[in-house]
Amino acid sequence: MKALVFHGSGQSSWDSVPDPTLKDPADVLVRVDAVTLCGTDLHILAGDVPEVAPGRILGHEAVGEVVEAGSEVHSVRPGDRVLVSCISPCGRCRCCRAGRCGQCREDGGWVLGHLIDGTQAEYVRVPHADFSVHPLPEAVPDEEAVLLADIFPTAYEVGVVAGRVGPGDTVAVVGAGPVGLAFVASAALLSPARVIVIDLDGTRLAAARSLGADTTVRAEENPEERVAELTGGAGAEVAVEAVGLPETFELCTRMVRPAGHLANIGVHGAPVTLHLEELWSKDVTLTTGLVDTSSTPMLLTMAQAGRLPLAPLVTHRFPLDAMEEAYRVFGDAATSGALKVVLAGAAA
Repeated sequence: MKALVFHGSGQSSWDSVPDPTLKDPADVLVRVDAVTLCGTDLHILAGDVPEVAPGRILGHEAVGEVVEAGSEVHSVRPGDRVLVSCISPCGRCRCCRAGRCGQCREDGGWVLGHLIDGTQAEYVRVPHADFSVHPLPEAVPDEEAVLLADIFPTAYEVGVVAGRVGPGDTVAVVGAGPVGLAFVASAALLSPARVIVIDLDGTRLAAARSLGADTTVRAEENPEERVAELTGGAGAEVAVEAVGLPETFELCTRMVRPAGHLANIGVHGAPVTLHLEELWSKDVTLTTGLVDTSSTPMLLTMAQAGRLPLAPLVTHRFPLDAMEEAYRVFGDAATSGALKVVLAGAAA
C-alpha cells in the first residue's frame, strides 16, 4: 500500500510500504476513506516529538471501512463504516478506568502515528478496537465525521469541559485555527454569554464569527485591553490558549479574571514563563491536557442532530495520493487560508 512516512525532522514522503496485518485479537484493519492533517503532525515533522521514530507512518484520525476484525472485537465487524479515534485506550488500566484514556498506562492512548503506524495511508491497523473505533451514522458524511476523531473532542474536553465553560460566561479564546474554531462551535453547547476570539488573521476571525463568536479582535489591537473593556475590567471567566506559543499563553494569564479558569489546548514546543508572582493570589485554575475522546459518542449524536457545525472547517480537499501537496497547503495556512484539509481514499 501507499502511506505518508516520516524520515526524520523536516522529511517525509508518500511511499510504498507493506500492508498492515492484525497483531492482536482486539485489532481491526480499516480501509481509509477519509483522513485529515493535524497541527500535531506538523510538530512531529518539525522534530518537536522526539519519540516518533523515522519510518513511522503518520496520522491519527480517519474514517473508513472495517475490512478485518480480530476475534475479540465485538463492537464492529467487516463492512462497517467507522470513525477511527485519535486515542486507542486499553480500557483496563487505572487511567482508562478513570476516564483518562489519553493517559493510558498500558499499550494504548495516543499511539497512532506516534508509537505505531498511523492513518495517513490506504489501510491502518487500529488496536483496542472496541474502545477506539465508532460506528458512523449515515447522516454524517466522511469529511465531517473525520473532524470528530481529534479536534472536536480535543476542543470540547480540553477546552470547554476543563475550562468549566458555563451559561452566562465570558470566554476569551486566543487562536482561531482549527482547534480554536472547534472550541467556538462546541462551547455554544454550554451557552456562554459572550465568546471573544483573538487572532492575527482576519479570514480566520471571520470564520470564528460564522461559527458563533460574538466579538473578534485582531492580535495587534491590544486584546488584553479590549477584553477588559468588554468585561468592565473584570476579565474573562474562561481564557483558552489554542496556539501553543509563550506569548499567547502569557496573554491568557493576563485576561483571565480572579477565580477564573485558563484552559491550555495549544501544543507547545518551547518553554513558557508562568508568572506566579502575579497569579498566586488570584485563585486561577490552570489546566492542560491530552484528549481522552470520552465525548466522541455525544459529539457524534450532536453532529447527527445538526447541532454541531462541522462543514465550515473543511477548506481544502485532496485525493489520498496527493498527501505531500496537502501537507504543503496545510503547513502554509497563512498563504493558503487552510483550516482543515481532508483527503479522500480511492473507494470514497
